[in-house]
Amino acid sequence: MKLVVGLGNPGTQYVHTRHNVGWLVVDEVARRAGATWRKEGKDAEVAEVRVGSEKVLLVKPQTFMNTSGRAVAPFVSFYKLEGRDLLAVQDDLDSPFGLLRLRPSGRHGGQNGVRDIIRLLGHEAFPRLKLGISRPPTGWDPADWVLSRWRPEEAATLAQLVRLGADAVAVWASSGLAEAQLQFNGTDLRPKPSTPTSTPADGLDAGSAAGGDKPVS
Repeated sequence: MKLVVGLGNPGTQYVHTRHNVGWLVVDEVARRAGATWRKEGKDAEVAEVRVGSEKVLLVKPQTFMNTSGRAVAPFVSFYKLEGRDLLAVQDDLDSPFGLLRLRPSGRHGGQNGVRDIIRLLGHEAFPRLKLGISRPPTGWDPADWVLSRWRPEEAATLAQLVRLGADAVAVWASSGLAEAQLQFNGTDLRPKPSTPTSTPADGLDAGSAAGGDKPVS
């Protein structure tokens, strides 16, 4: 069995904020499987899906982000899961918006949901699916930035990032972390700079620059 935790804040006012991108990914995994969410105790919503032969429990903590571990630790304990069986899907301030990467373990990097999971599990040895939301623009406090809403011009990239995030969750659950890293690390949805078009050499017209005859006047 695998446990996938989408990190976010409960409440309709937070649904479309950057901090809740982890929720968007697990919602997409549940939608694809036709799974429904149910309340589990007072601290979590869960949905059960099957990926290949693997049973996967999706979790959306109903605590606020800073106390996410309170929703996660009981599932890890009840199902006697190893760290490698838990995947935390999180927003990542230190990655550009549109960048996706999986990591096997590591420190929380300032992400308070991951920080609290580490605190209550007592270790850092669980994988993370990090979805870049970029550093805040000049003058923004990071706390305000993560709770800001997505801009309309970001919608297409966000939708693609969520779809690929759900794909990465499925590969992790069915084929393991190494295969998911191989397929998805390095995913970068940022717009590519346009390639400058070549211009005729100085002092030559287009026909001469291309090696053709000059036009007849």
